Amino acid sequence: MEERDIATPSRTKEILAKHGFTFKKSLGQNFLTEPNILRKIVETAGVNEETNVIEVGPGIGALTEQLAKHAKQVVAFEIDDRLIPVLADTMRPYPNVKVIHQDVLQADLATTIQTAFDQELPLKVVANLPYYITTPIMMHFLESNVPVQEMVVMMQKEVADRISAQPGTKAYGSLSIAVQYYMEAKLAFIVPKTVFVPQPNVDSAILKLTRRETPAVAVTDEKEFFKLTKSAFQLRRKTLWNNLQNTYGKDDATKAWLQASLEASEIDPKRRGETLSLVEFARLSNEMLARK
Repeated sequence: MEERDIATPSRTKEILAKHGFTFKKSLGQNFLTEPNILRKIVETAGVNEETNVIEVGPGIGALTEQLAKHAKQVVAFEIDDRLIPVLADTMRPYPNVKVIHQDVLQADLATTIQTAFDQELPLKVVANLPYYITTPIMMHFLESNVPVQEMVVMMQKEVADRISAQPGTKAYGSLSIAVQYYMEAKLAFIVPKTVFVPQPNVDSAILKLTRRETPAVAVTDEKEFFKLTKSAFQLRRKTLWNNLQNTYGKDDATKAWLQASLEASEIDPKRRGETLSLVEFARLSNEMLARK
């Protein structure tokens, strides 16, 4: 029955009242009350009975329910202990959902995936991410080497813009590079703030991230590459040269090393970090390491 969707405003209200649930600001809880948007998220993620899904922050299970109707299996991480009994209630009709009461940042994702899922099937992350911790959660998945093929995640529109930004734009920065190194990023659609309870201050966006078969650029050392990209955006208004000196040092030997690396990479030290592409950052990082 369509009107029984968890995500309708009336049913959301009913569930919250039944369990005496109140929102915790510190957990960034905003529940979506528009089933059509949830169905569009599931569609964007291409979830079907041949897909396993990890969800983060299921809340009262509005998106979880739509995922459960289509996916082979859903594992949802929920940190708020007050929501565990609520989810036990709302997810009762869906035997293919497993709720794990844990902070996803503390979770051993590899072990969870091995025990919970059929290893043959593609794995996707589909979630309405808590806005105050969006970036750490995404990076946790990207850096943990778990076989996530695709992520379709909701976040503040401004963060989605930063992740999908291209060089030379104001939104482009070390976050754009960190994510685009692993994934192709595409803004799927905007979600207005009016469809949430409580209503947030800003609109949200659905970002679709598809894992590249190999990273976007070949680097000698990933850790050094990310250190360099972070350094380049330390002070946005400063030149690359100033930012690099701030990070690596201002003594003569360091300056000579930086200068030689920039020359070999054919990068003008007077440029700003936001004008460099992933390819240029990779070239510079590799030259710096070759000369170290």
